[in-house]
Amino acid sequence: MARKCALCEKQSKRVWRRVRLRADKYNPTIKRKQKANLQKVTLPSGKRVLACAKCIKSLSKTKKK
Repeated sequence: MARKCALCEKQSKRVWRRVRLRADKYNPTIKRKQKANLQKVTLPSGKRVLACAKCIKSLSKTKKK
């Protein structure tokens, strides 16, 4: 199973961080993987899925009505 949000399809991405050496010189060598904030949640239909925190917040707003 891929580490992906079941609702919005958000997944991990590669990010680069530029290290500043001097006044206007950078060393863009630090690369890392930034992962989505995925958590297990039960949908109103009863199905358990992995969803990102943003989707969980929006689900809780729609339930209150």
